[in-house]
Amino acid sequence: MTDIMDWKDCEEGFIRQVEADKEKIESVIETAEARLKFLKGLQADKNNSSFIVEGYYEVIKELLVALLLSKGLRSKNHQCLISYFYRTYPEYEAEAYLIAQMSYLRNRLDYYGEGIDFLFYEKNKEEFNKIAELLKRLNQEK
Repeated sequence: MTDIMDWKDCEEGFIRQVEADKEKIESVIETAEARLKFLKGLQADKNNSSFIVEGYYEVIKELLVALLLSKGLRSKNHQCLISYFYRTYPEYEAEAYLIAQMSYLRNRLDYYGEGIDFLFYEKNKEEFNKIAELLKRLNQEK
């Protein structure tokens, strides 16, 4: 299981206070929604599933960025986005750990050229969509 970065480490080195910019938040959410719509239209197979998982991770990351921005916070790294989500919404622990796993696999793909197993996509594709919808709802609750 992939670990989630400690929030105290995030606060000490990677999180800063910012002005909550409503237009920026809306723009980030719109980008995530457009990306999600695009991904839902793709037919996944063993040749492209790595890039589809990467795309879902980007959607989730963008929605986490918007969530932090709405609270007047900015993160210098993706791990602290996940840490914030885990700390703030502990009832979604399983989702936080899946996001952390997606982050790990996406980094392996981007930095080492290691593909993401098609079975990982098949097993979790519904969860990816559920997490995106959850984050959209949480962004609307701000």
